[in-house]
Amino acid sequence: MKITVKSAEEIALMRRAGEILAAVHQQLAKEIRPGMSTLDIDRLGEEMIRSYGCIPSFKNYCGYPASICVSVNEEVVHGIPTDRRIIKEGDIVSLDAGVIYKNYHSDAARTIPVGTVSREAELLIERTRKSFFEGMKMATAGKHLHDISAAIGGYAESFGYGVVKDLCGHGIGSSLHEEPEIPNYKQWNRGPKLKVGMTLAVEPMINIGTEDVYWMDDEWTVVTADRSLSAHYENTILITDGKPEILTLTEEEKAAGYLNLF
Repeated sequence: MKITVKSAEEIALMRRAGEILAAVHQQLAKEIRPGMSTLDIDRLGEEMIRSYGCIPSFKNYCGYPASICVSVNEEVVHGIPTDRRIIKEGDIVSLDAGVIYKNYHSDAARTIPVGTVSREAELLIERTRKSFFEGMKMATAGKHLHDISAAIGGYAESFGYGVVKDLCGHGIGSSLHEEPEIPNYKQWNRGPKLKVGMTLAVEPMINIGTEDVYWMDDEWTVVTADRSLSAHYENTILITDGKPEILTLTEEEKAAGYLNLF
């Protein structure tokens, strides 16, 4: 396994890619409302990404046909936008997007409540996000990769949630997906040691019910096996010798004190 350590120049490019993606997520979350189709969301997201002079990382990646993965309720990830799927009051919508800036990628996901949602949906979104930050407490040089995994999974499982095991996070840089894979649950080994300059996309995918998932006939959309709700929270991070730097945190999240969560 070769995990790349980025140069100062590469980090600067990835930092900018992250800032742009964070701005896109912040803008897009404000636009989502009942009556929109998931295709409307995708078109709006692609327009935002290109307005910054960037390329959507996901468009045509391995054949994926859209710029934004839009996954609703029981859809875990990789939902394909369509004009037939209409967003309703009470839905939760997971948006996964990537940006290419001067040949370097950023990758981030957020789950957005549409209007008033159930209390269990609110808690799922909140705890999925918190599981990411529990992982960040372990994301520092000298610790090991799977310390992150164990912290994420341990927190989510303490609420009885299903932690998706069939999908994981990944390294990121000049390619969207690089080594290593980053599970969201405890492993039998600690994994490679983290080094300053590594860049990772850490992404808990947490279900209210079973951890089991399956792929729909479109060969992209992943849904919970029991059709329970699922939430997704992802950021691109930089390993340092202190706290990790989260490259895709939005300005609103910073203002809300998210940097104090780890």
